[in-house]
Amino acid sequence: MNLPENKLQKLQKSLDRDPALFAPAEFSLAESEKTGASNYSYWKSTLRTFFKSKSVIVLCAVVAAILLMSFLYPLFSSVDPTKVSINPLDWNHRPSAEHPFGTDGLGRDIFARAWYGCRNSFILAFCIAVSDVGIGMIMGALWGYNKKLDPIMIEIYNIMTNVPSTVYLVLLAYIMNTSYLTLFISMASRGWIVEARFFRNRILSIRDAEYNIASQCLGTPMRRIATRNIIPHIISLIIMEAALCIPYSIGSEVFLGFVGVGMPVDAITLGNMVNHGRASFTLHPYQMLLPAAVLCIITIAFYFLGNKFADASDPRNHV
Repeated sequence: MNLPENKLQKLQKSLDRDPALFAPAEFSLAESEKTGASNYSYWKSTLRTFFKSKSVIVLCAVVAAILLMSFLYPLFSSVDPTKVSINPLDWNHRPSAEHPFGTDGLGRDIFARAWYGCRNSFILAFCIAVSDVGIGMIMGALWGYNKKLDPIMIEIYNIMTNVPSTVYLVLLAYIMNTSYLTLFISMASRGWIVEARFFRNRILSIRDAEYNIASQCLGTPMRRIATRNIIPHIISLIIMEAALCIPYSIGSEVFLGFVGVGMPVDAITLGNMVNHGRASFTLHPYQMLLPAAVLCIITIAFYFLGNKFADASDPRNHV
């Protein structure tokens, strides 16, 4: 904007500034090429927002302690969780210094069995989470990006989800012999379609972005667009869904064990421990309450951390 000389002088006097500040700037090709760049990092901002809450730090420490105990205790402990005592005096001991969680009706140490059960339940839950989220992520990306797959995937989703999950899990447990593989197949064969629907809805919002349209015009294969242009944008959702899938898998294993169609009787899992403690709950409630307390802590912690991470991964919550 060009101002008359008299107006320019009045403006200089009113602002009481150095006249040199109002001198026209000369064009410089070198200066015009300089650009600024923000030091913003999505993951740094996400982690900073996530760990801003003190409750998140406490629960992360609790989860880390449980994971370490679950995987390190069986390696360094000399207590055999399957050892049965023939001495009736060792049966149904209440919690003490020697047995922090007491003993069950066969004299087995409940504290040792709890950590062995946590380890087995965590391994099973991790495998199910990787299967559900991994397959669901890939199928959801293809489903959300390729419009031709929409009618087929919707029919598969409707067929698989119209059967109640409880009936589906119980029927597979009855048809197949109870084992870790049976439980994995029964939950993984159904969970992936739910995850695929979740990721499909998220991918629909970024499917028609300019960079994806440009990739289509350049003839980029759909598989490459899905793996390079779409999946990296939902990586935070993948972590969140994996965190939420772990307590769901452990809870399903506990439920199947509670109704008697879960893991084999000799398998050490949290579900079997709760199921065994239920039989003697009236006389010895600690045999069920203590493993159930460990289960509740794991479930609540993972659900809380998963939801908090979902909020922290939203760029609108970043500062």
